[in-house]
Amino acid sequence: MAKKKEESKTEKIEREYIIPLREKIRPSPRYKKTPKAIKSIKEFLVRHMKIRDGDLKKIKIDRFLNEEIWIRGIKNPVHKIKVKAIKEGDIVRAYSGALPPKINFKKLREEKLESEAKSKKEEKKTLVQKAKETLKGKKEGGEKPDEKSEEEKKEEKEKEESSKIAQEQTEKEQAKSMKHTTKVKSQDQKRAEKKGYDLTSRGH
Repeated sequence: MAKKKEESKTEKIEREYIIPLREKIRPSPRYKKTPKAIKSIKEFLVRHMKIRDGDLKKIKIDRFLNEEIWIRGIKNPVHKIKVKAIKEGDIVRAYSGALPPKINFKKLREEKLESEAKSKKEEKKTLVQKAKETLKGKKEGGEKPDEKSEEEKKEEKEKEESSKIAQEQTEKEQAKSMKHTTKVKSQDQKRAEKKGYDLTSRGH
């Protein structure tokens, strides 16, 4: 007997129901109709999926099923709904039997995004593993990555020094050329030159 009870607890039971909601919703006020519909779905599943406690907390409604019930607002829920119930142990999970196209599209999009995120994570893991393997291969092969890195550092320093020297030379050449170039004359000086006398001689 004990074995049979244990087996029944671990069994996975799947069932589909079309749950009528019109009669349960009717007596409730307009601003409480959709919450009453959700409660009536839970009560229906407690009764039909044989939860002995009658505990409504053991019924877990799927997010997309909840959206389907709430799609028309708090005052006007659906009058009947197709539900797929899966019982695992004492907990019953309720899913929608036939989602409307708008919610179904949303569900498919979210699944696609999740699958893409998982594939990216796996790619990153594989890249990290490959990098570790290459490092192990280098160590086993007897290569000395430290020496190579030192040589590269020396080359980089030499390049930096040569670039600095080249910049200094160009700056010096520019300074010399600036000394020998004539300064730009103001308009007053140009007019004075045209008239034939110098403004500086008059104290300007």
